[in-house]
Amino acid sequence: MAAETRLFLCLKDNYGVLLHDSETGATASIDAPEAAPIEEALKATGWKLTDILVTHHHHDHTAGIVALKREYGCRVVAPAKEAGKIPEVDRTVHEGETVSVGNLNGKVIETPGHTLGHIAYWFPKDHLAFVGDTLFSIGCGRVLEGNAEMMWRSLVKLRDLPNETQIYCGHEYTEANIRFALSIDKENPVLQARAAQVEQLIDEGEPTIPVSIGDEKLANPFLRADVADLAVDIGMAGKPPAEVFAEIRGRKDRF
Repeated sequence: MAAETRLFLCLKDNYGVLLHDSETGATASIDAPEAAPIEEALKATGWKLTDILVTHHHHDHTAGIVALKREYGCRVVAPAKEAGKIPEVDRTVHEGETVSVGNLNGKVIETPGHTLGHIAYWFPKDHLAFVGDTLFSIGCGRVLEGNAEMMWRSLVKLRDLPNETQIYCGHEYTEANIRFALSIDKENPVLQARAAQVEQLIDEGEPTIPVSIGDEKLANPFLRADVADLAVDIGMAGKPPAEVFAEIRGRKDRF
């Protein structure tokens, strides 16, 4: 496979990710939480930064852009609906457009809810999706600018990606997300297995992502708001999925 990735921590619990095309040498940073860890990862790999693919405007995803653009002259791609809040943008993109990193071709998926213009980048041939703060492993982003129905629709878009798709999210929140998920879905065997796996990964000092969409949609309660048994368990039997999702998200916010 031509696509390679490099995952590393930035700031406190942000993830930085480099996406590299081994055929052309092109390399994209998915968001830019801060410049120094990205530069360290580039030096460690010998890759040259050609692109920054921005998922949304929050500072902990954009703070490194100016320094990286100055150093590498890289192209900055950003969601059209948030471009005015993101520095140094060279190209704006909407739903369904294609973004290329060398010979790697990604599709833009609009996933509003956390922010109104949030996007994800899906590279179907490489089975990779970079989902920012819309979806986390066993969690999802807070609904800050949109509403619950909007966020639910965005999560369903990501849930509908092929099962083998490996997702890279913006933060290492898995352990805390699992604690919450077990409080409302404790009999779920897939969630129980994921909890054991994550405990081992953390003990070994390893990241808990990437993770497949196939596994997430069986274990992540935020992707299961249309599962009747879960709705019953939280006292929302017969309610529309967006309302069930809103209840789950509200409980997580208070957890």
